[in-house]
Amino acid sequence: MLAMLAPPPFAYDETARRPSWAALSADLRAAIEGRLGAPVVADWPAGAGFTSGFAALLETAAGDRVFVKAARSADQRHLCDWYAHEVLVSAVLPAAVRAPRPLWTLATSDFFVLCAEAVPGHTPALPWSPAELTATLDTWAEAAAALADPPQALLDLRLPALATMLADEFGGWRWMVEGRVPLPPSAEPARDRMPALAALEAEAPALAAPVGRELMHCDLRLDNVIIDGAGRAWLCDWNWLCHGPAWFDTAVLLITAHAGGLDADKLWSDHPTSADAPEGALDAALAALSGYFLTRGAAPPNDAAPTVRAHQTWHGEVALDWLYARQGWT
Repeated sequence: MLAMLAPPPFAYDETARRPSWAALSADLRAAIEGRLGAPVVADWPAGAGFTSGFAALLETAAGDRVFVKAARSADQRHLCDWYAHEVLVSAVLPAAVRAPRPLWTLATSDFFVLCAEAVPGHTPALPWSPAELTATLDTWAEAAAALADPPQALLDLRLPALATMLADEFGGWRWMVEGRVPLPPSAEPARDRMPALAALEAEAPALAAPVGRELMHCDLRLDNVIIDGAGRAWLCDWNWLCHGPAWFDTAVLLITAHAGGLDADKLWSDHPTSADAPEGALDAALAALSGYFLTRGAAPPNDAAPTVRAHQTWHGEVALDWLYARQGWT
């Protein structure tokens, strides 16, 4: 066990600010219950995540349980689009990917609704328990193997490429060096290392170029994991699926393992997804991720997701700490 870093200033199962079932309009509740075929008698709101859409586990009078998301088309158009895309992706994921599958969708004049299989369970806590982290890494290894040669139905969705996103959106250290964005207070300790960080960050797009048909989750955060009653891990929120190497997702997930004092380097090297990672891949990923998170964390507050800036800043600081340790920097 290595030194444990300061925990995030929030709990990952309490980050969301969502409307309750009772707060939804009577018309929308009636429409959902009409599709469910029975009244809703109990609901458990989803506490994790960084969006303000409705999301809850619902139980009907018939004893059925489902997970329902809903977003308003007027002011949450981006959520409606994300949910609609998530349906297309999750409906054709390989069977080996342990993920909730969509059951139906509903579009009203005001809302888009997604109903998926219910997975009763909990968001992993920090610091990670070894059993829950192992379960998550194992589930991800199985999913990554299945996505290395994905079904044609996924390829037909014309998904984006991680390498392009890294080149266009993950230039935080370069932008700081060039003065295009101000140096966030959280990045001040790295001021003297910024040229080196920008150089590492610049390597990421080429290192993350997809090989063959492989796909990746592209948002493998702790709060997109559910641990069920049997201790198995489920991977949620597949709306960012893209072409790219699975090892990048493994690096993202292990940032939180490093924060908890676990040997993230060993976990990385032992994981099947890192076997084909090119030399320097992890350091380039950590540079790109730390620059991205620290600059995003310094953006103005987001009223729809009050904790997202703290989440981004903390992730950036931890990714940078891990990179410093790997580089032998002080």
